[in-house]
Amino acid sequence: MTPVSRPSFKLQSVEVPELERLWSPWRAKYIASGGESDREGCVFCRMVNDPEHDETNLVLHRAQHNFVVLNLYPYISGHLMIVPYLHTSEFDSVPKEITDELMDLAKRSQTALREVYSPNGFNMGMNLGSAAGAGIADHMHIHLLPRWSGDTNFMTTVGETRVLPEDLSTTYSKLRGKI
Repeated sequence: MTPVSRPSFKLQSVEVPELERLWSPWRAKYIASGGESDREGCVFCRMVNDPEHDETNLVLHRAQHNFVVLNLYPYISGHLMIVPYLHTSEFDSVPKEITDELMDLAKRSQTALREVYSPNGFNMGMNLGSAAGAGIADHMHIHLLPRWSGDTNFMTTVGETRVLPEDLSTTYSKLRGKI
């Protein structure tokens, strides 16, 4: 059999990477919405006013001034947020009793994540304002993420894809009642 000759060409200075696909069905609703909620108002304020649906909303714990919730679009398993009931984007304007409880809940959440997941470290932070990367810029909140040595692997650095080893309902079951 004679090999078929195919013309070859090379585009100068253009790389088109092959993409791997990883199925993540929980993101379908978010992608279809264009990143916008189909409901009016602040997603965190809706959670504040909807305690009867805490499990559906992934709310792990409610305190006097703040609540702890799993991130619906996590960077890594165990990614949670501590959110004040007060709707504000300005951390420096939040009353001291609210920020004191916010930090206490962050400490309790770190303890729960350590107990459940045994991570090697943690990332904790706030993105204040859209320019700083806040996805929900009008309602400040703290992100807390467990981290493991080597958890940023080729999928994240080369494939720009995150691999989560468990679904949100499993994470919720593990952490509910621990904070």
